[in-house]
Amino acid sequence: MNLVIDQTGFSVAIPSFPKRIISLVPSQTELLHDLGLDDRVVGITKFCIHPNEWFQNKARVGGTKTVNIEKVQQLQPDLIIANKEENTKEDIELLRKEFNVWTSDIRTLEDALKMIVSVGEITGTEDRALELQLTIDNSFKNLKIGPEVNVLYLVWSNPWMCAGSSTFIHDLIAKCGWNNLGTEFDGRYPQLTDAQIAQSDPDIILLSSEPFPFKEQHIHQLKMISPGSRIIEVDGELFSWYGSRLLQTVRYLNELNAAWAKEW
Repeated sequence: MNLVIDQTGFSVAIPSFPKRIISLVPSQTELLHDLGLDDRVVGITKFCIHPNEWFQNKARVGGTKTVNIEKVQQLQPDLIIANKEENTKEDIELLRKEFNVWTSDIRTLEDALKMIVSVGEITGTEDRALELQLTIDNSFKNLKIGPEVNVLYLVWSNPWMCAGSSTFIHDLIAKCGWNNLGTEFDGRYPQLTDAQIAQSDPDIILLSSEPFPFKEQHIHQLKMISPGSRIIEVDGELFSWYGSRLLQTVRYLNELNAAWAKEW
């Protein structure tokens, strides 16, 4: 066993070569696949949709915030990979009583890059993890700084919720050169009233494709609330997944910036 400190500061005893891994986080599940851990991952959540072959064939242990402890026990993992934000404190603490739980805490791109390397270290895939980390890091050197537009990134409706400060989404928004109006409110994911959105008067309202399925009715509502704002639906995975999907993020953000540069 190796004693490892996870990103929450918790000491975890991990086998030198874990063979039965459960991932409780969609973006980290995809990372495990890209690290070549197919045969060693025995369980995922119902939201771990990438890669599709894992989603179709791996055992599912509930949702990210509704982990089925009994199913986890049946799978007898020697390593569980969790996340402070996506999983509940109660589930993590309960699982720690029986299993080795390594928990990430991602608020910045730098946190994500450290996580990728750490997961490689604890799973014995250091070389591939370092390769991914370097490729992603280099790709962000090619991120184009866009026009200084005021954006509001919405993740939920009824109530409206946005990405605020100390979130991974905010860090990407800031790296693009945009002003995240969500930081003007308290909390990491503030709840907003119609009046608060109207008063913020964002240049652009970004509607994330996840976790909430925004529809035309929500776009219509927002047009009534803030008629001066452009409303754009964006790929939430490329704004909030902090694993190997980051390989695709810079291309996507540069495309958004290029389109907006023509208007501001």
